[in-house]
Amino acid sequence: MIRRTAGPSTGDGARPTTAGAPVRGPRTPRTRPWRRAHRVPLTLLLPALLGLAFLVLPLVGLLVRAPWSSLSDQLTSPQVWEALRLSLVCATAATGVSLVLGVPLAWLLARTELPGRRLIRALVTLPLVLPPVVGGVALLLVLGRRGIVGSWLDSAFGITLPFTTTGVVIAEAFVAMPFLVISVEGALRAADPRYEEAAATLGASRLTTFRRVTLPLIAPGIGAGAVLAWARALGEFGATITFAGNFPGRTQTMPLAVYLAMESDPEAAIALSLVLLVVSVAVLAGLRERWMSTP
Repeated sequence: MIRRTAGPSTGDGARPTTAGAPVRGPRTPRTRPWRRAHRVPLTLLLPALLGLAFLVLPLVGLLVRAPWSSLSDQLTSPQVWEALRLSLVCATAATGVSLVLGVPLAWLLARTELPGRRLIRALVTLPLVLPPVVGGVALLLVLGRRGIVGSWLDSAFGITLPFTTTGVVIAEAFVAMPFLVISVEGALRAADPRYEEAAATLGASRLTTFRRVTLPLIAPGIGAGAVLAWARALGEFGATITFAGNFPGRTQTMPLAVYLAMESDPEAAIALSLVLLVVSVAVLAGLRERWMSTP
């Protein structure tokens, strides 16, 4: 007869016996946390589906009611093509202005201990929450013929900005630049400053360090911010119609053409809306590696 003796544990829940065969204790069931994580409560699932339907159904309705048979004719009409051309040109120019002014501004906010930096950041991001119409009124008060700066430009140089194509670019840059600044500032804060310090110790000037080291490090952030700024400029309506007006061939961009076409030619408005929808989807597809690949 074999007698069991108490001994040290083997570490896996079993106790050794005199015959060398371990006697295992009760096995605890293994939990699968992924099952618990993927269980969606009905109280959350229902409003989530309603929210998804609320966002997707209008786009589905746009696709369903689109005049597919006459879409090519709508998009090749002179008015639509002129609005499309003007929108692409002005959005690209506004993005260029945002790059020239926004990248140094983002560097200033991320790399310096400027007094009042929080206030400056708040002012930079203010156009994101400011109603675009209010932004257009503010631009008129500053750059209009009787504005703070516009009156001086008109009297000294004969330059008039409102209700011109240049005014469209200024209005679009005003609302689009904060997107670029936020993206570039985030990229600068995420970049390792030791590379810049190493370049400085090797004798590189600040301008050389910024051009040869900093810019390559933050290039993805600049690209993402430029795409966002371009898309925002392309879809701008409120500031553009307030500051630049709605003159075909000169200031009438695609959003303004959609607004005007809804009164006389709804099919043309739907066709232009489809173009803007395709551009928005292309922007999201271009940014999916930056934003949508995170687990």
